[in-house]
Amino acid sequence: MKLLALSLLVAFSAQAHAQPTLEATGRWQHQPVGTAPTPPMGWSSWNAFRVDITEQKVLDSARVIVDSGLAAAGYRSINVDDGWWLKRRTADGRLQVRTGLFPSAATGADTSLRPFTDRIHAMGLKAGLYTDIGRNACSQAYDADSPNLPEGTAAEREVGLMGFMRQDVALFFGEWNFDYLKVDGCGLSSYGRDRPHVASGQYREYKPTIVEGNINQSDVDGTRKLYAGLRDALREVRPRGDYVLSVCLWGTVNVRSWGQDHGTMWRTSRDIANSFSQMVHNFDTVATREFYAGPGRWNDPDMLEIGNGEFDGSHLLEARTHLGLWAIAAAPLMIGTDLSKASPALIDMLKAPEVIAINQDPAGHQGVIAYADSDRQILVKTLADGRKAVLLFNRTGVTAKFTLTAEHLKMDAAAPIALRDAWARADAGTFTGSKEFELQPREALLFTATGRHLLPRGYFVSERPGNVYVARDGIRALEQDPIGYRALASWSTTDNGGTRPAYAGWGGPRADSTPYDQALSVQRQVFRHGVGVLADSRLQVQVAPGSQRFTARVGVDDSTRGKTAAVSFEVWGDGRRLAATPPMKFNQPARELGADLRGVRLIELIARQHGAEPAGPVVVTWGEARIE
Repeated sequence: MKLLALSLLVAFSAQAHAQPTLEATGRWQHQPVGTAPTPPMGWSSWNAFRVDITEQKVLDSARVIVDSGLAAAGYRSINVDDGWWLKRRTADGRLQVRTGLFPSAATGADTSLRPFTDRIHAMGLKAGLYTDIGRNACSQAYDADSPNLPEGTAAEREVGLMGFMRQDVALFFGEWNFDYLKVDGCGLSSYGRDRPHVASGQYREYKPTIVEGNINQSDVDGTRKLYAGLRDALREVRPRGDYVLSVCLWGTVNVRSWGQDHGTMWRTSRDIANSFSQMVHNFDTVATREFYAGPGRWNDPDMLEIGNGEFDGSHLLEARTHLGLWAIAAAPLMIGTDLSKASPALIDMLKAPEVIAINQDPAGHQGVIAYADSDRQILVKTLADGRKAVLLFNRTGVTAKFTLTAEHLKMDAAAPIALRDAWARADAGTFTGSKEFELQPREALLFTATGRHLLPRGYFVSERPGNVYVARDGIRALEQDPIGYRALASWSTTDNGGTRPAYAGWGGPRADSTPYDQALSVQRQVFRHGVGVLADSRLQVQVAPGSQRFTARVGVDDSTRGKTAAVSFEVWGDGRRLAATPPMKFNQPARELGADLRGVRLIELIARQHGAEPAGPVVVTWGEARIE
């Protein structure tokens, strides 16, 4: 019994040690990985060709990107996904290119993709490549019948980064001169001893450190450290930061929390598919993560399926909805179709200038959910010039009615609000207070809105999530997130117990909502605007020049599970404590908390828990948190 207690204490201490500090630092902690001030845009080979890829197919797509005007619209990264490699040469560990698919790589004994990247760069584009953080890649586990898999001995077929990270990064970004790298995680998840391709002796066993849908059996810290090593290797090879690193871990191992410190973009979900329900699933995994994205760091719900399946030229409404959702969510835009077969209508849709402008807005804010039920959603995104982008989404197969209000937009209900249709590129009328809409099945309308702000001399913190860095989220035990739409994946069947919540991290901070998707409320005082977070959290907020004051109404939220521990609220500015409350408990009224921000560049909002709480997490509210 003593040994068990000791082991539990050691495990808890290790977890507590791994938690980011609760103490204010006085400096903005996010250090960009690569350079992407706006969401990356481009084309990827995977959804179009899987491993049936050739150099000519990629170059043909690049030519369409340039000739059609897609490059001018922003799609400039041409990314070669899985299927390019032949083997790893055991004499020196150098990767060999499959020259039957990439003939320009036949430069001698040392095959090289440099002629390919030179051609891409000569077209005014960027070049991207794919690899895996483990020993082996995803295609080797899931595309066993392909003739384009790595060949040779088990060692020669180990084409992933493990054991060769610095050598491969130097090859990709130094000698071959790539600009973008997508790094998968199948090598950590798909080579256990129970897999037929491992049991047969074809591949070496790797005890899984990622178990999809099972956070307790996954090694979060070990996976994070592998990607930290990759990040550091990239910084050595490209110290100017002229690259993009795409972390592809499908929403597992709590990547939603640490991805922003280890990659330029990180997958929030399993692979997308060309069905509407799977697209909605992927969108849902990003829609509630607004505080984790911003300039240089992007939530990634996966590549676009526009041009494929339920988003092809016969389904333009669904294709518009898909692009509109990715635009409002500030998601990377990676086209994933065979562009040689894409209709002019699809090409024009992908170029829609006012839609792309919403996605690429330099402020870098992700859209925030202003209204949601199982059938309808309204998301609002603050733009750099003060306008709002607003998307109305009918998730169902029947028509649906919407009421858009000034309060959704955080605008004055007594003043006129002008709408502009981003798809039609035309003014869409003016309303005061509210406006009614009826949307077709699966339709999403996308507007920009101009009106008088609710705070004419300031803004709510929840309006500008890209200015927030989650330094500590307060989550002590990782829970599965039940919010995502649980679509049946195209590669699955109904012969098991059903789809389950699959992504850990339930309880992260939210804009205008509690971490558990409840209305913000302190002793029955409801706040439509504010920040919901768990106790023992620290949020950094960049302050706009000329700011004078921070104010909020703070307290323990009515929805909290933990009802006995006290929480004090602190505001720090540039490393100095500016204001604090005494310890507050559940069912006490909200307190006014204010701080003078003159000369301050960074504030840190700390909710400090006092004492243990056996009943569960303590939910706290920064009601109407604003900067004026």
